[in-house]
Amino acid sequence: MKRPHLNRRLTLERPERVADGAGGFNETWTAAGQLWAEVSARTGSERRVGGAARSQMRFKIVVRNAPMGADSRPSPDQRFREGDRVFVIRAVAERDPARMYLTCFADEEVAV
Repeated sequence: MKRPHLNRRLTLERPERVADGAGGFNETWTAAGQLWAEVSARTGSERRVGGAARSQMRFKIVVRNAPMGADSRPSPDQRFREGDRVFVIRAVAERDPARMYLTCFADEEVAV
């Protein structure tokens, strides 16, 4: 298995609940760190939501492994950001038997 080309710097973000002052909460995203990644497109589709077209792309994002529980280890409740682009993490798996890298399967949804 060849080594990934980690050439894109992504911000790993995690959700945070903030009290709204009325007994509820709002969800915001906070940066959990910067990771170098290899980003590869997998599949794409278009669908209609409320009469508007939405484009959805699926990506495979490879990053260096981090220990379980570490803030720098991506998980499915998090997302990556690259400028205005947001990649929602759907699943994470170890990429190689030596456990040097993780593969994150992510979606990017864009209004067309």
